[in-house]
Amino acid sequence: MRNLVAALVLAAAFFGCSRSDPIVVIQLHPKNPDIIYVATNDYIYKSRDGGQTWANLFQGMSYSRVIAMAIDPAYPATVYAGTKGDAVYKSHDGGQRWTAMRSGLDDATITSVVNQFLFDPVDAQHIFLATTMGVFETKNGGEQWTKKMEGMKEVLMVVTLGMDPTRPSILYAGTSGGVYKSIDQAGHWKKVNNGLVPPDMLKTSRALNVTSILVDPYESDTVYAATLAGLYKSTDGGDAWKRIGESLADQMIVAMVLDRTRQGVIYITGRDGVHRSEDAGSTWKLVNSGFMTTNIRTIAQSATDPKVFYAGTNGSGLYRSTDGGETWEPMPVVRGKP
Repeated sequence: MRNLVAALVLAAAFFGCSRSDPIVVIQLHPKNPDIIYVATNDYIYKSRDGGQTWANLFQGMSYSRVIAMAIDPAYPATVYAGTKGDAVYKSHDGGQRWTAMRSGLDDATITSVVNQFLFDPVDAQHIFLATTMGVFETKNGGEQWTKKMEGMKEVLMVVTLGMDPTRPSILYAGTSGGVYKSIDQAGHWKKVNNGLVPPDMLKTSRALNVTSILVDPYESDTVYAATLAGLYKSTDGGDAWKRIGESLADQMIVAMVLDRTRQGVIYITGRDGVHRSEDAGSTWKLVNSGFMTTNIRTIAQSATDPKVFYAGTNGSGLYRSTDGGETWEPMPVVRGKP
């Protein structure tokens, strides 16, 4: 009982004793495990000591909600933030100061949601953006954005993007109407919904809400699509999809991670916690030990230690696992002074 009380106290300490602040984004430094960014519904916070203390980052940024973040893989001091209602911000100094990067974005995009950034692994200045008004591209680090929606006639809302790590010209877009594929880096998109949605809904924009789409780094024709109505898998580059994970009690999947060091190991999150599969989605294990709440909003794997994972909840702050998700511990976080 004493341990339970202590854990609750630690969780309640997150961001000034507010246990209700959801952690909507976790962004981990690609080289330094001590540097962690998280975003709540209100602010971005940064830790430089592995999550022991946190600072509030806001200078130059509006009070719009941050929905997405990304760290430049070549120059990690450069950080991008995507918001709900105020487009894109960029920082050159690790989040201390922010500058709006809106040139080329539709006026409507400034009042919509930026859902995800995706870097070209060959050129970190080349970035794709998923928004509720479509896909955008920059070739100069956000100085200018160009809309890339040729072929996406039925939908506007793009929730997530996935890239083939071995063939960066191949992109997948998860949308409100299923999955689209491009083989020329978003020059043209083709709908690839066979088996993903019922045939009578293939031509509609109400087909399916895709929340995450990832390409297997070990087998590039294998693609996973997490949706608000279940998990799907393609083994032929999106030509056909099969439903997997039907044994999961909750089919509303919010986030997904493919283990970068173990082939076939998948983590998904939702309202009932974290599930892990070690056989490419055939069977699943619930790995919730240590959580005060199982409503998990986001999950991230460390770039420096593959056994370390972070999970952001909707009710009890941030958690860390050092054993591949077997056990989780709440991180005692103190609100940093603005």
